[in-house]
Amino acid sequence: MLYSKTCIGGMVTAPHHLAAQAGAAVLREGGNAVEAMVAAAAAIAVVYPHMNGIGGDGFWLISEPGRAPVAIQACGQSAALATTDFYAQHGDAAIPTRGPRAALTVAGAVGGWAAALDAVKGWGKALPVSRLLAEAIHHARAGVPVTRSQAELTRDKWDELKDQPGFAATYAAQGAPEQGAILRQPALAAMLARLAEAGLDDFYRGDLAQKLAAGLEKVGSPLRAADLAAYRAQVVQPLMVQLSAGRVYNLPPPTQGVSALMILGLFDRLGVRQADGFEHIHGLVEATKRAFILRNKYVTDTAHMSVDAADWLLPDALDREAVQIDMQRAAAWPHAPKPGDTVWMGAADAQGRVVSYIQSIFWEFGSGVVAPDTGVVWQNRGASFTLDDGANRLLPGKLPFHTLNPSLARLNDGRTLAYGTMGGEGQPQTQAAVFSRHVLFGQDMQAAVSAPRWLLGRTWGTVSTNLKLEGRIPEYVVDALGRAGHDVEVVADYTDAMGHAGAVCVHPGGLIEGAADPRADGICAGL
Repeated sequence: MLYSKTCIGGMVTAPHHLAAQAGAAVLREGGNAVEAMVAAAAAIAVVYPHMNGIGGDGFWLISEPGRAPVAIQACGQSAALATTDFYAQHGDAAIPTRGPRAALTVAGAVGGWAAALDAVKGWGKALPVSRLLAEAIHHARAGVPVTRSQAELTRDKWDELKDQPGFAATYAAQGAPEQGAILRQPALAAMLARLAEAGLDDFYRGDLAQKLAAGLEKVGSPLRAADLAAYRAQVVQPLMVQLSAGRVYNLPPPTQGVSALMILGLFDRLGVRQADGFEHIHGLVEATKRAFILRNKYVTDTAHMSVDAADWLLPDALDREAVQIDMQRAAAWPHAPKPGDTVWMGAADAQGRVVSYIQSIFWEFGSGVVAPDTGVVWQNRGASFTLDDGANRLLPGKLPFHTLNPSLARLNDGRTLAYGTMGGEGQPQTQAAVFSRHVLFGQDMQAAVSAPRWLLGRTWGTVSTNLKLEGRIPEYVVDALGRAGHDVEVVADYTDAMGHAGAVCVHPGGLIEGAADPRADGICAGL
């Protein structure tokens, strides 16, 4: 049995050990949880490039004792030139998922780092940005071993990626790399060094912005310098659901954070009392269906929504939805899936401040386009837009739908818990599995993360929309789910398709507890 890691001086959990160590080193030097997370976010952009990067987006939840949680929405808008006519002129019946025309939204992550640091000014000693980026710069220059998941995904997606501008030269100069090959990224090191010297705003309104915009335009992206200059990360009001165990927070649209909260709100009403049996899995799967139906119909940029997603989390609304769940039979499925590729990380410091953060380039390696002379692989988040009528129809300056959603809970017993995962449609489902096991049913945090998981719908690397179950789920539970009408498929244990989850928690007495997913390459690094 694996058990949660504990400490009292601070902790960072991340799906790559070098990112967790980068964050922990900042804590050791007197930095706070947000500074540690910026260091971890910069490092993981270098060491886990298939999952995230500074050419992607990010979302923050920040908790300080005695204050309301702060949410930061660091996602970029579509380019001014990204219109339906633009794609029609290029002969596109749909927005491409790879290549320059898939690189149509501003990368918001770096702006989110700046907004998060600005939000916590006064949290004691402020470390310079140059210190926060130092380990990321070192890893980009010196090189890092290619992980198993990077090697496998590069091979799996080789035909889609190999001809994209800059991809092979950056990540596969000798062909698709083997696990353990050393990846050096000198151009990215230079970009990060420039940010360390000039400040994070240079990414949007400085020399780096001009270089990024010129390079993206050269290869055929609709993004321009004016799009970068127009971007600002936003401090927003987080959504909240009241559960029997406490309050849980997540990001509002355009993320699917409302779905993560709604699933827990519905499940809390079903009366399930035991983990990992038929009722637990069936109840969460059916709650997922109810949440995803509303998500798929309405969730987009809030400026273009016809409803207020917060209303779905009101007690009366959750009561009405919960009674629609049949605890014996599966509702019909599927509905349209939402893919995604991401990292989640958590941090806590000795002052009880907790961060839940998620950073993404959407699909593995995003658009596959590396902006010339920068080493920055650009996201394809804009591929979630459609060219047809509907909630996510493409418009210039619009925020795309996001699978990203970090969670944070303030529990009745005084604990503050940050948790999350990567994995597209699986994100809110894995969050619900971990939360229910650990908080509602009392499992050890690491056991709750390591335990066998399930996935309804599509995640990165899969196209089917059935109910996938890891092989460690008992056969009698699998059989019961099948008899209830679920289209079940048993998959390999510890598969990446189930996401890379993690959690970090501050207890009222000062104990800090953390867990990392054995499906990834990460650790909990504590002081």
